[in-house]
Amino acid sequence: MSNTVTAPNIPILEVPITAEIESLRPHYTLERKEEVKARIRTLLKEQNAVLVAHYYVDEDLQELAEESGGYVSDSLDMAKFGNEHSAETLVVAGVRFMGETAKILNPEKRVLMPTLEAECSLDLSCPIDDFNAFCDQHPDHVVVVYSNTSIEVKARADYVVTSGIALKLVTWLGEQGKKVLWAPDKHLGRYIERVTGVDMTIWKGACIVHDEFKSRSLGKLADEYPAAAILAHPESPEEILLLADVVGSTTQIINAARDLPHKQFIVATDSGIFYKMRQLVPEKEFIEAPTHGEGATCKSCAHCPWMAMNGLHNLLHVLETGENEIHVDEEIRVKALRSTQRMLDFASAQ
Repeated sequence: MSNTVTAPNIPILEVPITAEIESLRPHYTLERKEEVKARIRTLLKEQNAVLVAHYYVDEDLQELAEESGGYVSDSLDMAKFGNEHSAETLVVAGVRFMGETAKILNPEKRVLMPTLEAECSLDLSCPIDDFNAFCDQHPDHVVVVYSNTSIEVKARADYVVTSGIALKLVTWLGEQGKKVLWAPDKHLGRYIERVTGVDMTIWKGACIVHDEFKSRSLGKLADEYPAAAILAHPESPEEILLLADVVGSTTQIINAARDLPHKQFIVATDSGIFYKMRQLVPEKEFIEAPTHGEGATCKSCAHCPWMAMNGLHNLLHVLETGENEIHVDEEIRVKALRSTQRMLDFASAQ
């Protein structure tokens, strides 16, 4: 049975509201949008830069990344792509830890972000001082942290994982008789523990988007769409995962939509993923899993407010000004690289 723990000084998060963030973004006419995108493509070329975007950002940015020779994926693959690309500058459309991850793997490159205000609730819920104390209390545990953490937390960890490889790595550690200290997402941690049977001590953090999915409403929606398969990210609460036909990472969810014979899918993850899913299988229908609240009472409405801070307007600004560059302490970067490289090496051996 898991030992789910919260440090005493985890901050109460002030979470922006997605709808309010989106309302502040400029709304371009189609003609103006094409002008802005053309200007961005020119600047990317002039600066030997490449745009890498997460599945959860605005579809305009995902589309532009693909059009301009960039890449759309999850956080680790974004950083790996940047590492293998010849560009001198990486422009990371996502949240702050993704820019840090890109810098961990690519110290010689300039890393820019449309905004440095785009945070992650999992990252914010795991402050380094409290995490260090937590680790010190469990010196006999292998420290495994999710990629949604700060560079300082990664530097303290033995392994960094993404949701796509966490099960395999924790299983491998369990086979060696290791006990695992897991942070920060409690739902993902409990899911891994339930599937692997490994002894885990789990930090009490949660993603504000996935934590809002509600099983009772999901059950009602499933009754309305009896032919639909339910796809869920393991950052969702356990009761959501128990209703799901497929539980997996963003990439695994996209692959399931492509490979399963179903024509309808109820999707319990950030709705930004719908762009890639519709692009891959346009003949299929994708339905948002219900969250707590609707409209004005909905905090995330299945879309991360910090991801929503990324737009064409601030992407253009950062390329014109060179602002919002990611800088990290080299000593901490080297330590964070160690834990990240261990995951990469493990993944390569699979």
